[in-house]
Amino acid sequence: MPPNTRISSAANGARLLDPAVLARISNLELLARTVVDGFLTGLHRSPFLGFSTDFAEHRPYMPGDDIRRIDWRLFARSDRHYIKLFEAETNANFAVLLDVSASMNYTSHSVTKLDYAKYLSACLAFFSNRQRDRVGLVTFDHDIVEYVPPSMKHFDTVLHVLDRAEAGRAGSLAEPFLKVTELLRRKGVLVVISDFYEEPDAILSAIGPLRARGHDVIVFHILDPAELGFLFEEASGFEDLETGEQIPVIPARLKDEYLRLVGEHLAEVEKRFKQNRIDYQLLDTSQPLDMALFQYLLARERLSRKR
Repeated sequence: MPPNTRISSAANGARLLDPAVLARISNLELLARTVVDGFLTGLHRSPFLGFSTDFAEHRPYMPGDDIRRIDWRLFARSDRHYIKLFEAETNANFAVLLDVSASMNYTSHSVTKLDYAKYLSACLAFFSNRQRDRVGLVTFDHDIVEYVPPSMKHFDTVLHVLDRAEAGRAGSLAEPFLKVTELLRRKGVLVVISDFYEEPDAILSAIGPLRARGHDVIVFHILDPAELGFLFEEASGFEDLETGEQIPVIPARLKDEYLRLVGEHLAEVEKRFKQNRIDYQLLDTSQPLDMALFQYLLARERLSRKR
């Protein structure tokens, strides 16, 4: 079965709660546990069985590996060869870099971009903590707002900081990311979650030093469905959330040009990330978290093969 078919089949078996439903769960740990456990249950019922369920303790067999380390019980369940990894081989530094700038406060439905990003951050932190990674967090706007250094003891602290995170000030990537390169000197996996309201050159210039430090970078680009599809009909004033500037807009006259410019921007951002070997996924805040978790899982799998 082709890989894309497997992913599609697995996604169909791993339907997660709608973001609007998740918004009713006030406890982030409960939310993360609900989503991740549901995700893993779906994977158990899919052709992905074996690839994901023992994600932390196994990796695919590669030519030259010692066959004595093959997990034959897992082979019997999945019909695939996997190598057992010990705890020292699986522990990694993991940190979420979460954009809390004012633009992340936007929503056209029940969940803001920041809310969605917090749900995703909590799920990834829960998932990584379960895999015995050292979990950390950086929230930023035009500067670092809060920093939780990666540690196996900091999961609860990460959730606490996420819970109280609010969007308020104007944002930029360059200054906070430069400081992150100094704070996170040990190589690890960095997940960047932002709406990336900057030019592609500026985005890559900011993230470049993280890659130069040897970090593996996974990017989630969070946008509201109205930002992706320009779902406006009536003439009104549009306000820049970070500057407060208002511009009168007649949607019928602007929609086609807006969609063209957004499409070009997204295509260029994705191309630049791929050219720099950075895993990239665009996320719509009205959609379940399935694709984000699949992307993270696949990215970690690819990264484990490089080590």
